[in-house]
Amino acid sequence: MDLDGFISIILGGARFSPSNAELELADRSHAYLSEYASGKVIYGINTGFGPMAQVAIPEADRRSLQYNLVRSHASGAGADLPDEAIRAMLLVRAVTFLKGGSAVTRGVLDGLSNYLNTGVCPTVPELGGVGASGDLVQQAHLGLGLIGEGTGTYQGKKDSMSAILKAAGVSPIELGLRDGLAILNGTACMTGIGLLNVHHAYRLLDHSIAMGSLLTEVLCSWDDHLSETLNGAKRHAGQREVAERMRANIAGSKLTRDRSGHLYAGKEEVDANGVFTELVQEHYSIRCIPQILGPVLDTIRNAEKVLLDELHSVDDNPLTVADHGVFHGGNFHGDQVALEMDKLRLAVVKMCMLSERQLNFLMNDKVNQRFPAFLNMERPGITLGMQGMQFTATSTTAENQALSTSLYIHSIPNNNDNQDVVSMGTNAANATARVLNNTDRVMAIEALAVAQAVDISKAGDKLSKGGKAFYDSVRAASPAVNSSTQPAVAIEAVERLIFRPLSTWRK
Repeated sequence: MDLDGFISIILGGARFSPSNAELELADRSHAYLSEYASGKVIYGINTGFGPMAQVAIPEADRRSLQYNLVRSHASGAGADLPDEAIRAMLLVRAVTFLKGGSAVTRGVLDGLSNYLNTGVCPTVPELGGVGASGDLVQQAHLGLGLIGEGTGTYQGKKDSMSAILKAAGVSPIELGLRDGLAILNGTACMTGIGLLNVHHAYRLLDHSIAMGSLLTEVLCSWDDHLSETLNGAKRHAGQREVAERMRANIAGSKLTRDRSGHLYAGKEEVDANGVFTELVQEHYSIRCIPQILGPVLDTIRNAEKVLLDELHSVDDNPLTVADHGVFHGGNFHGDQVALEMDKLRLAVVKMCMLSERQLNFLMNDKVNQRFPAFLNMERPGITLGMQGMQFTATSTTAENQALSTSLYIHSIPNNNDNQDVVSMGTNAANATARVLNNTDRVMAIEALAVAQAVDISKAGDKLSKGGKAFYDSVRAASPAVNSSTQPAVAIEAVERLIFRPLSTWRK
């Protein structure tokens, strides 16, 4: 399963259907562990949990042990995670269990598949996991829903899980052997949210490239900053690709200019003060887009690789390998995901900052020397153009900058110091989701501004095919901003139609 396959199930409505070979591997692993565990001390089967692993659990209490673990750790707080995050958790857990290393019962696999394919989502709060021993708290809430307890959502409505399961025609799972521990152990929450974040980041990058290209056009910029020769002089794949995509976007434009036909042709003009009347170089927010967005693309791609590696890993403890034994260790530790979420968040914050700077350039008539202040299309003073919208973009960007601090390095020992170094991976993934959502809004405001600049310059018939397509998508969501516009409504419309067409994720 690649990222597209993952997203097609979570957001696109595709069914999850394990293969017979995968199910047989999982069944074989469970059967092996059931026999292998006899007469041996194996963590989570005949021992307590965490620091209480030294406590022996009698045979008669082992089933209760699994249920007690789930119920006791369903202790999260804060807002409920959205349904798409819950579905991502269910899918990550299912993919992991099909590797066989967790040795879960078939009932667990059937339950995960049934919940995914019917749209049943247990309620999971966003706060609680420290990301080592996995996302114990969030995944305990997932487990609580899987056993038919707690609350959840179905067809857009929240209710008790017992009522939901009855309406959906789905049965709760029964926990056996070490099923409770398997559900709680691991990185399903941070990995599921992380993969959604990667998908979201790619979408934002696409729009950032599209807006940067349209901005290059509407400003009648020189085109050599996008040239293959210039960008090829840097050995960074992301920069080269961003420049290539921007060249493709502006192909056919009647607005961008070739420097050789002007400044290199002896046609430059100088005013009485000896100042060139032609702008020799654009501001960095225009001229350096490939150099700024290139590292963002590289970072997203690396995050995708690491997150997919985690998706296809066995993140449980202990690990069961049929015919080879049971191995105790720490594969539940989420450092790989936590670090990638921190890096991805930094990259997205920079993308947001670029958007805010491009917006400021368009708003400030003294800087751009092309457009009226705040892109006002009416009488200045009595009307204010997009002045109010800029406040929201600036404020939201500032929050993103504050959120860019690392969660990966904020380990706090807990669990009687048994968990003395933790990853905080889900905190990192949740913070990244918030930054992505904030960036949606900043970029929606910029999109309105770029479209407004096109209208003011009357450049619509001179745009490239790509530039016209993006402009038209903005205008399909909102007309030009004037004194009768409700700014919040316009921002929301552009965000919903362009930046979040499939996602329900909101904070």
